[in-house]
Amino acid sequence: MPVVRLFAAAEEAAGTERLDRTEADLGALRHGLAADHPALGAILARCAVLVDGARVDDDTPLTAGTVVDVLPPFAGG
Repeated sequence: MPVVRLFAAAEEAAGTERLDRTEADLGALRHGLAADHPALGAILARCAVLVDGARVDDDTPLTAGTVVDVLPPFAGG
């Protein structure tokens, strides 16, 4: 089961910092997150989504122990 870690505005939009999901690939995960958390869905397209620390395509499979990080754009710096 993939673990999704949410940061900053993504965490606020979903109302939690961590979600356990069952989707089989990243594209399905994005769709599921948007459906289950509409406020997150509104910003998800602007977020960086990393699978085990790397940017990957939506057809990337997700397995038990996969860590998906959702990082909204950060201002400043």
